[in-house]
Amino acid sequence: MSFDLTILGSNSALPTSNRYPTAQVLTVPGRFFLIDCGEGTQMQLRKNRISLLKIDHILISHTHGDHIFGLIGLISSMVLLGRKKDLHIFSHSELQKFIQFQLDFLYQQEAPFRLVFHPLSFKSPQIIYQDKKVSITSFPLKHRIATCGFIFQEIVKLPKLKKEKLEEYKIPIRDRQKIKEGSDFVLSDGKIIPNSELVIPANKPCSYAFCSDTAYHEEIIDTIRGTDLLYHEATFAEEHKILAGETFHSTGKQAATIAQKAGVKKLILGHFSARYKTSSIILEEAREIFPETYAVEDGNVYKITGEE
Repeated sequence: MSFDLTILGSNSALPTSNRYPTAQVLTVPGRFFLIDCGEGTQMQLRKNRISLLKIDHILISHTHGDHIFGLIGLISSMVLLGRKKDLHIFSHSELQKFIQFQLDFLYQQEAPFRLVFHPLSFKSPQIIYQDKKVSITSFPLKHRIATCGFIFQEIVKLPKLKKEKLEEYKIPIRDRQKIKEGSDFVLSDGKIIPNSELVIPANKPCSYAFCSDTAYHEEIIDTIRGTDLLYHEATFAEEHKILAGETFHSTGKQAATIAQKAGVKKLILGHFSARYKTSSIILEEAREIFPETYAVEDGNVYKITGEE
């Protein structure tokens, strides 16, 4: 299995003519997860041909405007399009009051579908969603207000049994699940058949970590260790490192240092300050530390696999 990540918005608080505020869609087969919802998100969804009605889960890292101002417009469009399914929103508990006030003001009636809010914990990593294909864990970041990152991990699949070995060693049905889970098989004469001879290894599960607004924060390293793709905010270049610290944001070099220490495969940077005409200086500084670094652009699509 693989994930597909679409960048809808890559700028920080101020949108520009070619960059919208933060929003992304992670597609897991049959599932569409919207991560943050800055102003213009629904326009970007349409531009990238992603149906609004396919999104059933929205994850909001924190309640600063450039991460939530697109939410009420998106919900309003879902109402107009006749949505009936529940919409699940994972966020700070206070966001529910903010959204409900707007809905009450606009419609004076309940939406034709249910908004299901799931409050996040900002104290420690917490599994917030899990099904047969993917699990999502939130983890605290270091920003001016309570902020979470998210890591998406494919559910580990058990290896398949080799049919010819099942027949050769006449392995009974009662033992097959244990072999899938890693056990060896013992023949009646005591000979041990190693597990590696009996199974076809499953593909390595893929993973994606989203680190929203945050100052340099080494506490996240263990949580994101070994991730296939890491998105980390890089609002500033090194010349504005002091400003980054004062505003609880990161530089490209700081993001690259986190990626290096966490041993991730690939790093993508975003949330760029509008003071920079291009992201090139931030990217160049980051690549000095972590060469496998890329600067995102609105509309970029990344395929995430567990392959080496």
